[in-house]
Amino acid sequence: MNFRGNLRRLINEVGCDFVQQLPYPHVELFFWRPDDGTINFGDYLSLVVVEQQLRRSGYTLADEISRHVRMFAIGSVLHYARDGDVIWGSGINGRPGQNDLNRRVQTLDIRAVRGPRTQEILRRRGLSVPDVFGDPALLLPRLFPDRFQRRRVRDWIFVPNLHDLSMIDHESANVVSPLGSWNRRIEAILEADLVLASSLHGLIVAEAYGVPTRYVRLSDGEAEFKYRDYYEGTGRFDVEFASSLEEGREMGGAAPLSFNHQSLMDAFPIDLWRETR
Repeated sequence: MNFRGNLRRLINEVGCDFVQQLPYPHVELFFWRPDDGTINFGDYLSLVVVEQQLRRSGYTLADEISRHVRMFAIGSVLHYARDGDVIWGSGINGRPGQNDLNRRVQTLDIRAVRGPRTQEILRRRGLSVPDVFGDPALLLPRLFPDRFQRRRVRDWIFVPNLHDLSMIDHESANVVSPLGSWNRRIEAILEADLVLASSLHGLIVAEAYGVPTRYVRLSDGEAEFKYRDYYEGTGRFDVEFASSLEEGREMGGAAPLSFNHQSLMDAFPIDLWRETR
């Protein structure tokens, strides 16, 4: 099978990762992962961020707790949610078939969501959703304060969404694949004066570190919903999208985000680990 065929299979097949399958009550962290064993760095950041947040309080995902819980953090994955799941920063995807919760879901323990569009859908389902917005990847500079530094050696880079990988020269020096280790993706993003991206987390990570960004919409592979949800959750309701890399470079960076990092950090469900028997 050629590259395009492999990519189509990778995108269309459901790949879900349940971290820490343990024989005692614990918090199961859910995030999406391609079935072929590769890593989409934006989704994998869910594990990175949650583990680091726990370390700050002396806990781990391997801890035995009073009851079994499933938790969602980073990702447009709420169509996978089940009754009783705990939500901290996840969002609705917006694609056909992924633009709402499973109809059987009646209760969720929601601490924060990615943005107001996700909040609106969940509230229409009768769920209680606080006014706490933001993708947890925005917390990376605070969780790893001395780990990554700006090293501006490239005028621009492009971080494609998986759907757009087959449309571009992915061997180009200006293209940073979303597939691979989280730390190398961040290092590459911090080398650029401008980050163009159709990868949502290419945008989010860059903005977390203050790098100017522009969303480039090369295809309809992803719904606009999740990008608007993120932008509106960070105080921006009129961000213009580029339709090509050339237009993105001409437009330059979008308005900087307006975001309350502390509210999202405070919403982390550390109480799950502190519950007594």
